[in-house]
Amino acid sequence: MTLVIKGAGLTIEDVVNVARHNEKVELHPEALTRIKVCRAMLERKIDAGEIMYGVNTGIGEFSEVVLNDEQVEDFQKYLIYNHAAGIGDPMPLEYVRGAMLGRINVHAHGNSGCRPEITQTLLDMLNKGVTPWVCQKGSVGASGDLAPMSQIALLMMGEGQAYYEGKLYSGKEALERAGIPAPGLKARDGLATINGSNVLTAMSALFLYDANNWLKQAEIGASMSLEALKANMKPYTSRLHEVRGFKGAIRSANAINKMVKGGDLKEERVACKVQDAYSMRSTPQVIGTAHDALAYARSQVEIELNGVGDNPIFFPEENMQLSGANFQGSPVSLPMDMAGAAITMISILSERRMNRLNNPALSVGLPAFLTKGAGMFSGLMLSQYTADMQIVEQRILSAPASIQSIPAAADQEDFVSMGMNTAIKNFQILDNAYGILGIEIMAAAQALDFREYKFGKGVNKAKEVVRKHVEFLDIDRPLYNDHNAMKALVKSCEILHEVEKVVGSLE
Repeated sequence: MTLVIKGAGLTIEDVVNVARHNEKVELHPEALTRIKVCRAMLERKIDAGEIMYGVNTGIGEFSEVVLNDEQVEDFQKYLIYNHAAGIGDPMPLEYVRGAMLGRINVHAHGNSGCRPEITQTLLDMLNKGVTPWVCQKGSVGASGDLAPMSQIALLMMGEGQAYYEGKLYSGKEALERAGIPAPGLKARDGLATINGSNVLTAMSALFLYDANNWLKQAEIGASMSLEALKANMKPYTSRLHEVRGFKGAIRSANAINKMVKGGDLKEERVACKVQDAYSMRSTPQVIGTAHDALAYARSQVEIELNGVGDNPIFFPEENMQLSGANFQGSPVSLPMDMAGAAITMISILSERRMNRLNNPALSVGLPAFLTKGAGMFSGLMLSQYTADMQIVEQRILSAPASIQSIPAAADQEDFVSMGMNTAIKNFQILDNAYGILGIEIMAAAQALDFREYKFGKGVNKAKEVVRKHVEFLDIDRPLYNDHNAMKALVKSCEILHEVEKVVGSLE
């Protein structure tokens, strides 16, 4: 299947398919026409000697410096050189590919003023698997992701470095091996390639996709723990949440009910308390809050994916160019800070249920630390330590980056979004979340093996999948292999996919 890029309709799933799964892309003919019309207008303005920011002026603090005709083209080259100023390890290729896709969709509006050859080169690079080597750190998320996007733009001049067919080459050699000519940079081309928050937005799209899958697995883990703890299932009745009105809570309650359907607990054949602790009966409200937070973040990310994040912006129909700040990353960084904190919040909820499974005073008859040989054996005692350490790291990372602006560029850029910090730390939060949830699910499976009543179909399937990867803890053994296996299992979404085959979608 080929994704047609037209400046609108790009979804988070499209980003995942192109960035992660190498789906092919092509430019809609009308988008190409818009790019050509805009470029023609820009060239007329250049010929007329009109002063335009970033075309025949310097940038940032140097925006009042007017360039002569001989300097205009060289300026684009030096602009890219100067801004290719990142640091650190290379980004995962999917981040870079997602950013390139987003940039193409910006160009497709026909408001960026670059030559169509620039957009076509980005398309060819995606389709032929040429992915620039880009440092992970360096962007402050305003004036766009200038540092990482400039490492992509180096390829336009046959410079920089890029991966092709699994190997790292010079940019020139990677393009030659793929049969892609380097288009060079003429007036406006360089700035039109870099001046948007495309990297942090692509990273946010990938995060939201993965975080949604993680939340569904958090509901699976919760359902397993609830069955093991003999929870009162009435608080998960959909009607209860419908009268309050939060969509996420309704969704979460329905997902949990699907998991436990058909089990003795749901059918009220197992005695339970009148009211359970908050970490149990508040689960739909809390996970639902995270669903709602991610839904809002998704709406903002998809607006940004389909908007014109650039500066200046050209309006051919009005023969006009406007310079502003549509590169500012705050519309994405603020909701994404919330999205990261939401994952931390649900991780804490997961650990609290795991604590109840371990604690004989709270576990409704389960053996202490889920071991038959308490005293000689310690069971899953230390698994909680491992979960707790990761939660503390998540809490540290959940401090919002969007309020951490540090002025730059002689105070011309005196407020920046720091959205790249948000994007980076969100993946660190999620990495810990895989481990924390894996530990709860492992503990819940262990607890379920001590129970003798019938479980819901979804819970049975989840436990069955766990047992393919981690054996019942009969006697103590080193647990790091189990922890890592569970983390990998949650990240792979195997439990989710197998459960949804049995109970249907948990969306």
